Amino acid sequence: MNDVIGKLISLEGVDGAGKTTHLAYLCDYLVKRQVTVLTTREPGGTQVGEQLRSILLDAAQPIAPLTELLMMFAARAEHIQKVIRPALLAGTWVLCDRFTDATYAYQGGGRGIDSQNIEVLEHMTQGSLRPDLTFLLDLPVEVGLRRRRGLDRSQDRFESQDLEFKQRVRLAYLERSETEPRILCMDGTLPIEAIQYEMGKKLGQLFEESAL
Repeated sequence: MNDVIGKLISLEGVDGAGKTTHLAYLCDYLVKRQVTVLTTREPGGTQVGEQLRSILLDAAQPIAPLTELLMMFAARAEHIQKVIRPALLAGTWVLCDRFTDATYAYQGGGRGIDSQNIEVLEHMTQGSLRPDLTFLLDLPVEVGLRRRRGLDRSQDRFESQDLEFKQRVRLAYLERSETEPRILCMDGTLPIEAIQYEMGKKLGQLFEESAL
């Protein structure tokens, strides 16, 4: 995608890693540098995507792993075609709360779906589109669970999975970070200020490179 002007930046991590807080920081960082920014999320980002999200996160409605995978990519296809790609072509920087790395972690690592099958759908849905930079907020699953206990709401499909599932998700994220240079794995247990300082440095590098 040599004609893309904007940048796609994704945030990943297990539940409780603090993605929402850091997404707000990254948005503010870019806005202060007069960059046009779009924040979005997966699954979701479009009317169809949000409808699929409500089904995917409904813990009371059983879904087969393959169905779950296909629904994730259906939502992503709509998201890319109607939101992400047009924004990038317009010069907008897109900040996305989860992207395809989450599919490799949750449906691949968590559900046990072969990564080669995910790769086929990734190519069909995205072509050559990949994030320019991914921040992976890593922390022990138990720490994330303690952080989530204070929230007064019911658990969604993925939050309600057992500890072993969540451990597999974390491991899949870490393994992926070792093979994808664009993924910056960060210690999610550090103070927020320390995490955001490192994020700012990396984002600043990308900003400077894009200006060349």
